[in-house]
Amino acid sequence: MSTDLSLQTTEPRTASVRVRGGDLAVGVWGPEDPSAPVVLAIHGITATHRGWPLVAAGLPHCRVIAPDLRGRGRSADLPAPYGLARHAEDLEAVLDHFGVESAVVVGHSMGAFVAVALADRIGTRASALVLVDGGLELTPPPGFVPRPDATPEEVLGPAAARLTMSFESHEAYRDFWRAHPAFAGQWNPTVEGYVDYDLRGEAPDLRPSTKVEAVASDSSQLFGGHVLDGRSYADALRTLAVPTTFLRAPRGLMDEPQALYPPDAARTARALVPHLVDVEVEDVNHYTIVMAEPGARVVAEVTIDLLGGTT
Repeated sequence: MSTDLSLQTTEPRTASVRVRGGDLAVGVWGPEDPSAPVVLAIHGITATHRGWPLVAAGLPHCRVIAPDLRGRGRSADLPAPYGLARHAEDLEAVLDHFGVESAVVVGHSMGAFVAVALADRIGTRASALVLVDGGLELTPPPGFVPRPDATPEEVLGPAAARLTMSFESHEAYRDFWRAHPAFAGQWNPTVEGYVDYDLRGEAPDLRPSTKVEAVASDSSQLFGGHVLDGRSYADALRTLAVPTTFLRAPRGLMDEPQALYPPDAARTARALVPHLVDVEVEDVNHYTIVMAEPGARVVAEVTIDLLGGTT
């Protein structure tokens, strides 16, 4: 019988890491032993580090270090510029702060793109990558031309609407998320903690922490053609020299059957990353692949394999 990960989740320890323009907020799960294997977990475009408790529960012998990216969560007040290269710079500072010589890097959604950018920056210090429903260049929506001033709605559609909304209470925000198709029948303590952490301000004017301008800037870099310190994102993929696994969710952001990536996405990407391993995670959507137990368990198991199966 498998262990119920939801019973193993704990509140993370918190830390602040100095980066350009201020302090980056970071959550840490697992042992404080500096010799423990390290997993750097990078959240998605409108998320925070509070999306990772279930994955961390599946990695109890690892230090799981998870930042709030610039423009999100308790890092929301860090200034622009945003973008993959700046996030990678911030995360190198996180690894330096914790004295990490080597880490498996797990990125979800946009965080997977940041994982690739980080590996391009620090080389094999990122010992392996787990790209969770992200990290492979996306096909733009019909009629959309990637540009830095694109609105979140143009890229994320209905999923972006909440960024400009206000809520009178935490319970009202929970009710908003309970009605979200992605969490139908999947509400759990991880989702509730994620939702509660996201709000900033005072009732009755509570607002999601993610900065709209951060989403707009970052989303313009997910469709190819952008540059990482003078090199294209395709070049960053092409020169990946570490084991890399792509985990695909078969359903999308609104639990729709049209997923973020088509079933053959990894096959196409192997033109750039011949050693890419792909796994379709059964019966999950873009959110529940990390925030519900079946998906989180697969993410943790793949990560353990990349750590050498020793955790």
